[in-house]
Amino acid sequence: MKFKQYLLVVAISVTSALAGVWAYNKIAVKQTAIIGSNENGTPANYAGFFDGKTGFTSETVDLTKAASAAVPAVVHIKTKIPAKKLTNNVPQHRSNNGGGVFDDWFDNLFGGNGGPNIIPEQRASGSGVIISEDGYIVTNNHVISDGDNGVADEITVTLHNRQTYKARVIGRDPSSDIAVLKIDGNKFPFLLYGNSSNIQLGQWVLAIGYPLTLETTVTAGIVSATGRTIGINGRQSSNEAPVESFIQTDAAVNQGNSGGALVNTNGELIGINSAILAPTGTYAGYSFAIPVSIIKKIVNDIIQYGSVQRGYLGISYQQADQMSDEQLKQSGIPANIQGVYVSGVSSDGGAAAAGIKKGDIITKVNNNAVFSGIEMSAQIASYRPGDKVAVAYLRNGHEYTTQIELKKKAGNFQDLATSNIGSRLGADLSTLDKSKAHEYGIDGGVIVGKIRDGGPISRTRINEGFVITTVNGQDVTSIEDLTKILGNASGPVKLDGIYPGYNGSYTYPLNLE
Repeated sequence: MKFKQYLLVVAISVTSALAGVWAYNKIAVKQTAIIGSNENGTPANYAGFFDGKTGFTSETVDLTKAASAAVPAVVHIKTKIPAKKLTNNVPQHRSNNGGGVFDDWFDNLFGGNGGPNIIPEQRASGSGVIISEDGYIVTNNHVISDGDNGVADEITVTLHNRQTYKARVIGRDPSSDIAVLKIDGNKFPFLLYGNSSNIQLGQWVLAIGYPLTLETTVTAGIVSATGRTIGINGRQSSNEAPVESFIQTDAAVNQGNSGGALVNTNGELIGINSAILAPTGTYAGYSFAIPVSIIKKIVNDIIQYGSVQRGYLGISYQQADQMSDEQLKQSGIPANIQGVYVSGVSSDGGAAAAGIKKGDIITKVNNNAVFSGIEMSAQIASYRPGDKVAVAYLRNGHEYTTQIELKKKAGNFQDLATSNIGSRLGADLSTLDKSKAHEYGIDGGVIVGKIRDGGPISRTRINEGFVITTVNGQDVTSIEDLTKILGNASGPVKLDGIYPGYNGSYTYPLNLE
């Protein structure tokens, strides 16, 4: 009896063990098998990845053809700014009464005539991309800038074959950090435009330029992000809204790469390398390029019109994404908004005509989501005045969509040729007499007479009697010259000139807004 009971216990134990093993194989193993496995079907996010092939495959990417096609069209840009004498901009009449040893001693010690200082000659270098057979070049504005709202005095361009050319500035747009140069010649190698609108994360790209004064250098990486804003272009555009929608890559970029090419595996230009995140001053893992979708429009405007024809919505906004909860509350802006809060609407702008009101939240421009003012500006940057764009906005919890016709921003100086420039600048202006110009040792200029309150000149330190000789480095010998130069300018410009009877030259910033 006991033996039979023993056999029964053994039989039950064996049966239980076998049943457990069977259940584990059927249930537990099957459950864990689907984790990270395509046994039960490929996840939806892998649609189109395998293209009928089984398992993971790795395609070889050949970057040599793209590099060989693009390298000849990427150039080395070198700039030179001559030594400058700075003064404190306070005119001091030359003494003719024999001030004596102490006057001479103080003049020598502090520079004389208000204390001028000498800034030594400055040299810099960057990169650029030839975009036409006849020598048009696109680069960054900061590559050819003199750091004081003007451009370098001398710009030279060296091709990959080491041929060197003098370059002239066709135009520039600080708000997008783009400039266009021109060298004389024909049959230059140039890059074809690619499509930056369809680039994808993980896509291979090449960065080509002249970093750290090295010769042509090619680095490779992948697209890390698109539509990135890092708040860097606002440093150059004190007047215009900055335009940023960078392509972020991990291709190594260093100082000197600015203005160089970002190309796809077909060798097509999809961006201009512009910035790096560099806590140490050198490449730290990420670089940023201006997409060619923005470059094409701005370059075409500069070549065709001499300046960027930028359309405006006619609204003002606050950077809600950069404000604290307390600041949002004080400004009456809802917390956690997903869009651009309209803080004001211009009565004569396109937004007002389309029904946009203060308090609306713009969420999309041409069906592209926008979360900040910079992102919205980047979407508008590819349009001209007169173009219509679809804008979606929230009001009282409901979303609406309207067509807005972009306007030309009021208050610029594009119409100076048909107006009195003196009245626009707020001063009596006249062309300097040729005999006086000869007496002063200059080629010519424009005399500033009576200055009226409220005008742009009244907001500077310019005194009556000042003779304007250059604007942004361009010679001014007459009222006509001044009108022509300012007619293609906006925002801050730099006036240089003299005070007859006083030593030295003087420089003043003038805001045209």
